[in-house]
Amino acid sequence: MAALCLLAASASARDDADTVREVVALVDGGEWAVAETRIGHALDAPDTAPDTRRALQFERERMRRIRLDFPLDAARAETRLRDAIPDLRAGEFAAWTASGALEHLVVDGEPIYFARAVPNLFRVNAEAASRRRSAPAPSEGPMEVLNAHHADVVANGSAASRRIRVTQAIEVEADAVPAGERVRAWIPYPRQIPGQQENLQLLASRPTGATIAPASTLQRTAYLEQFAVAGTPTVFEVEYELTVRAQYHAIDPDRVVPLQPDAALEPFLAERAPHVVFTDELRRFSRQVVGDETHPYRIAQRLFAAVDRIPWASAREYSTISNISDYALRQGHADCGQQTLLLVALLRLNGIPARWQSGMVYSDGEYDNLHDWGALYLAPYGWVPMDVTTGLLDSDDEALKWFYLGGLDAYRIAFNDDYSRELVPHKAHFRSETVDSQRGEVEWAGGNLYFDQWDYRFTADVVDGTGGTR
Repeated sequence: MAALCLLAASASARDDADTVREVVALVDGGEWAVAETRIGHALDAPDTAPDTRRALQFERERMRRIRLDFPLDAARAETRLRDAIPDLRAGEFAAWTASGALEHLVVDGEPIYFARAVPNLFRVNAEAASRRRSAPAPSEGPMEVLNAHHADVVANGSAASRRIRVTQAIEVEADAVPAGERVRAWIPYPRQIPGQQENLQLLASRPTGATIAPASTLQRTAYLEQFAVAGTPTVFEVEYELTVRAQYHAIDPDRVVPLQPDAALEPFLAERAPHVVFTDELRRFSRQVVGDETHPYRIAQRLFAAVDRIPWASAREYSTISNISDYALRQGHADCGQQTLLLVALLRLNGIPARWQSGMVYSDGEYDNLHDWGALYLAPYGWVPMDVTTGLLDSDDEALKWFYLGGLDAYRIAFNDDYSRELVPHKAHFRSETVDSQRGEVEWAGGNLYFDQWDYRFTADVVDGTGGTR
């Protein structure tokens, strides 16, 4: 009898997993009416397991989030494109839609367009860009082009450091939460990483009494809570200082040796669904890029350069994408986190350990931005950083050209040493960002507060650029 019960439970679990996979495929395939029916039936069934219920409820939420990211019908998207290209010719909108250059989805037979589909078009299509009526000023960060800091890091390594004072805040819209209800907030907070970021000191929080997640937390945060007041935004804030150290590893290909078995590295060689999966398409792309190369560092160089060639473009919310590395490979454009996950997947597929890191980049001036990068393991050097989005620098000096395959500047703060990890304390409701953790998270007893209900602020001021470690 016990064996029969175990078999029945196992069959039920398989059925639940099949249901979730089916619904994910339906949502990805744009068959939302069918997906909603399937979700409704499963949630109405009394024997649906709690984990399955939560997964299906998230698919319902994912469709809602996709609608927020894709608010344009074809007529509105074409109007936006014509505003940018007044001499738009008949058939061009349809052609750029058909090629995928204008990012869109087909949902229940009707196309819906990404909110930033038109500006992204000009990043991926040179002909469209050449006809744009006016282009905005470039908004790239200072570390995205070769500069004196890169040479300083090559020459001086971690001595090229910065002591910075950071203020991060979350401001929840007035009346987003009923007055008197407790609002819970998680603000991303740095990890202490020897040789990368050190001497971390919390200076203040608003409200007082921030709970800092343990140093071992891979997506570390400062947790705060307070009660909502009618007609007043709910504001959370932390202020801290830390020293950020640059990194540079002068990799000699002749010294790089094949990886030896190491249990500690096995997780960084493995697939990790849903965003690092060795799909058939990924394997084909890897074969095309790697060819017959067998040297680990040369393989890494080939993969790094190939992913770097994918044009950068503004990204939809990660929580709306069922497999980010596959999306980056197929979409024809990607942002930093998407490129990093693709490179991580390709390196692991080729037997090179790789992992994720992310946080914020800052500058000596006003520029700051969310950013993702990573690290790969090369014997005998160990873990070395990589930033495939900043990518190859324009230099005839190989050390500077390949700076971001083995080096990092001192103008970034890491909050996360992995993706999609639990927050501390535990978040009861769905996360707004299910992969990264750079802006923060907010919830109350009634549910999660999504990004359209609050905003974040980040400022970083260099208080010592001489390598001091006060």
